[in-house]
Amino acid sequence: MTKKSEKNTLIVESMPLNKYIAQAGICSRRNAVELIKDGHVKVNGKVVKEPGFKVTSDHSVKVKNRLIQKEEPIYVLMNKPRGVVTTVADEKGRRAVVDLIKLPQKQRIYPVGRLDINTTGVLLLTNDGYFAQNLAHPSKRITKVYDVTIHKDIYPEALDQLKKGIRLEDGIAVADEVYLIPGPKKNKIRVTLHSGKNRIVRRMFEHMGLIVEKLDRVSFGGITKRGLARGESRSLTKREIERLKKVY
Repeated sequence: MTKKSEKNTLIVESMPLNKYIAQAGICSRRNAVELIKDGHVKVNGKVVKEPGFKVTSDHSVKVKNRLIQKEEPIYVLMNKPRGVVTTVADEKGRRAVVDLIKLPQKQRIYPVGRLDINTTGVLLLTNDGYFAQNLAHPSKRITKVYDVTIHKDIYPEALDQLKKGIRLEDGIAVADEVYLIPGPKKNKIRVTLHSGKNRIVRRMFEHMGLIVEKLDRVSFGGITKRGLARGESRSLTKREIERLKKVY
């Protein structure tokens, strides 16, 4: 090891106060700004109201008099099974996605956006609030790919309608790409879209009188579940994390 590299190992990374709070899992980066400006945050015993104030792991940071510590960021990819809710805890006592992931007791992660209980496939989970907030926000228009199985063969006009756009109660929903998945029946369709609206795929098909029997998200932002069985999870690779962060 050279002297130069030895020197670099002594550098302590600094970051804006609001980002530090978000990475501690307290709240999103945007909400952290509000906490700071409202005077709820202290650094080394003094109230700091500037979100961009630089802090390191050597600082003592308290939010509402609670000492916090920046967590090591965790990024997980899951192949979500059917019958599991995408919440941290469920008021009805149903099994949640976090129950399927083994982490050290003190660490907590949260789903990025939601898949409804009957939808399977790609789901990201993290303790990085800023990362989660950006990927889940509709304005980011993350590319998502779904395999849809409906209750009967689809009629050709429906495929055209999905591409032209369907007027729903909260605006027009448009599929970027739609095609039939080869097979003995004509009831399996692959749909690519950017919309982040709630239950958007199911609602698009329901609007045309078509019942979705199975819905599987095969890709999110280019990240696939290849190699993962239902219910399995793994850490995202460095390359995958960097790819997703380029979106924002």
